[in-house]
Amino acid sequence: MTRITVRVVPKSGRTAVEAGSEGVVVRVRATPEGGKATEEARRALADALGVPPSRVRLSTGARSRIKVFEVVGLPEGELEVRLRAT
Repeated sequence: MTRITVRVVPKSGRTAVEAGSEGVVVRVRATPEGGKATEEARRALADALGVPPSRVRLSTGARSRIKVFEVVGLPEGELEVRLRAT
């Protein structure tokens, strides 16, 4: 299991996962109400990594813009390679 820390930006114009010098940013269209932005971020992250959404789960940060997700069955080195490809 690999952990990844992301910053979620709700109410964006598009859904996107960006990996840069400032870390991983997940932009989502959803509002931060009722966990909608977190769920959209989880699914966008899974899509960017090429894994089923069921293998990505929130570890910490349910009510924060900074969240830690766990990705089951993906080595850490592979995580970085897949994020750079996005």
